[in-house]
Amino acid sequence: MKLNGISDNPGASKERMRVGRGIGSGKGKTGGRGVKGQKARTGVAIKGFEGGQMPLHRRLPKRGFWNPFSVDYNEVNLGRIQQAVEAGKLDANAPVTLETLLAAGVISKPRDGVKILGNGELTAKLTFEVAAASKSAVAAIEKAGGAIKLPAAVETAGA
Repeated sequence: MKLNGISDNPGASKERMRVGRGIGSGKGKTGGRGVKGQKARTGVAIKGFEGGQMPLHRRLPKRGFWNPFSVDYNEVNLGRIQQAVEAGKLDANAPVTLETLLAAGVISKPRDGVKILGNGELTAKLTFEVAAASKSAVAAIEKAGGAIKLPAAVETAGA
């Protein structure tokens, strides 16, 4: 047996239909597409069209709204800040602000400011200048001998 003598079984492979080669071929004129116009052209898919039936995206109800006044804070726990201080990334003598947390790699994006949360243990005496803080975080900061400075609007709202 030689390589040039090997062939497939008869009828195992079918030659492809050459479309658009005259009406007599059976696949001429419209080339099996059946129509003229947009759907006869290549690269057209009428997305979301369900044959005149109300499309799914219009059958489902709309829900919710976007509040243009919402704030998106970076939430940072006290334990994470203590880790940064121990690693030497945060200076214990300088105030902890959005910029210092960004430089230390504690947060990755500035967003609308920083909110300090009370999870974790804080032993370093730090001064915070942030947008918001939880009540437990304020208590833990003051217990460690530190201070926190919040914007006036947040202080009156009770943080």
